[in-house]
Amino acid sequence: MINFRELLDSGDILCGTMVTLASSEVVEALAQIGFDWLFVDAEHSPLSAIAVRDIIQTAGSTPCLVRIASKEKVQIQQALDAGAAGIIVPSVNTAEDAQYIVDCVKYPPNGSRGIGLSRANTYGLRFHEYLEKANQELAVVIQAEHIDAVNNIEMICSVEGIDGVFVGPYDLSASLNKTGLLDDKEVVSAIDHVRDVCVAKKMPLGFFGVDAADVSAKVGEGFTLLCSGLDISFMTGGAQDTLTKLREGE
Repeated sequence: MINFRELLDSGDILCGTMVTLASSEVVEALAQIGFDWLFVDAEHSPLSAIAVRDIIQTAGSTPCLVRIASKEKVQIQQALDAGAAGIIVPSVNTAEDAQYIVDCVKYPPNGSRGIGLSRANTYGLRFHEYLEKANQELAVVIQAEHIDAVNNIEMICSVEGIDGVFVGPYDLSASLNKTGLLDDKEVVSAIDHVRDVCVAKKMPLGFFGVDAADVSAKVGEGFTLLCSGLDISFMTGGAQDTLTKLREGE
């Protein structure tokens, strides 16, 4: 099991991309390219628990963080039991939300995660070894993607067991009625506030963007968990470029 908490705490720049397709070929190719991690999106895609498991299995040594669809305990447990290196949880707006998530991730006595045979513990073959390490190695990353999360970010970051904050710029802009206007002064100010609090508390920061150059620029601001692009966009972008070049010769 990859100790993703340790990777986050190292301060190293971790470059990832998003997986939304239940395709072993796509996942295998992305893993072979050399991304540091894969963002498996079970929130905005139709990926089932079985598909998530298969993606993690295909990714092999490339760690996967699974963005679950909601803050339900069963979804958290299914992602972790599948062998995820950690979870990304959307719409965490209060410290109470954050504490509940940590409780769902951690095994007793640190939490209330259910215990069972699963792929994560090699179907019982490494049962005790997994139980001994899981609480220390699995990463809990929450998304700050609403103005309420921005306003409560200091308390959220103070919850023991939260390992990183991932800024969701698009939903955050929508919560301010500035949907998609990422350069709007109010949106920028909200993101800056999250960044300033996290940097002060030495909380690892993540950021997603379609444009890799825009995401890379965030490194200078203290962001280390980077995600850019997604599988379907790579395909459509490449196909569109090919079609354009073909038609140039018509």
